Amino acid sequence: MEQTDIKSMTLAELRAELISQGEKAFRADQLYQWMHKKLAENVFSMTNLPKAFREWLEKEYEYIALEIVEVQRSKLDGTCKYLFRLPDGHVIESVLMRYHHGNSVCISSQAGCRMGCRFCASTIGGLERNLKPSEMLEQIYRIQCDSGERVSNVVVMGTGEPLDNYDNLVRFIRLLSNEKGLHISQRSITVSTCGIVPGIRKLADEELAVTLALSLHAVSQEKRRELMPIANRYELGEVLDACGYYFHKTGRRLTFEYSLVAGVNDSREDAKALAALAGPLHAHVNLIPVNPVTERNFVQPGEKIIDNFKKNLEKYGINATLRREMGRDIDGACGQLRRKYLRNPAEPK
Repeated sequence: MEQTDIKSMTLAELRAELISQGEKAFRADQLYQWMHKKLAENVFSMTNLPKAFREWLEKEYEYIALEIVEVQRSKLDGTCKYLFRLPDGHVIESVLMRYHHGNSVCISSQAGCRMGCRFCASTIGGLERNLKPSEMLEQIYRIQCDSGERVSNVVVMGTGEPLDNYDNLVRFIRLLSNEKGLHISQRSITVSTCGIVPGIRKLADEELAVTLALSLHAVSQEKRRELMPIANRYELGEVLDACGYYFHKTGRRLTFEYSLVAGVNDSREDAKALAALAGPLHAHVNLIPVNPVTERNFVQPGEKIIDNFKKNLEKYGINATLRREMGRDIDGACGQLRRKYLRNPAEPK
């Protein structure tokens, strides 16, 4: 029989569960604090809980804790790339990025991905499975414990499509922002999507305050189809309408993620068309020079082309930033470290 994953339970659910087993409600509060504030790796480190109670928890419930397989540390900017092993043996990756305004962690929402975006290493090999809320939380918890530094911002932008794992994503957000846990502000959480229209609209109705980032990457339906198979399911106009609904329903400014690929989407005409899409939605544009991926032949535009693209956007009144390339001397792009490990898991680390 499958055990209940207690780290994915809300405090109210945990109280109800323990009371139903004859325990006092305050035990749930203690347990919740150990899991989500003190970030205990296992139940036996919860020193103010009775030994018999801890032994019972160990026997009756699933307690998710991720194993660190490898950490790559950038000598350029302090970025750390983590490879984690899940309890069933699958591996996922996360990134710790250090900025002046605080530490950001980019987490995975799935083991693998089925979206098939052509410039992304995350999708090579397809989807293995969805991550549980506890497995999403654990990436942040283990990174905070390993680094000894507070995480202040979280982006769900690693391996996987978050809105393809919708229910677990929303539960994760509510747990992460709960005042009795790490209490990371929802305004400091960003969810990235390649454009799953029903999911965008559903998320808008959740009464959350998270930032929505659309992986746009192309300014026409035809060009988007070449780069992103999801465009065969949802027209660009549908996606932008859903983004407009999110903006008006939540009041949260949207971000358009735009990977610049040499000779594909980096022309002056592309910049003008992108400005026409972003302007009505008051969207911020995040320009990302595409990361080289071994299995793909996409390359970055030259510095002058990138700079001109950004200036053209600004000329049309669009707020645009060029994403700082973090961890370029390590496997910094989404899916690269995991892909390298899966090709040769026995390779010395």
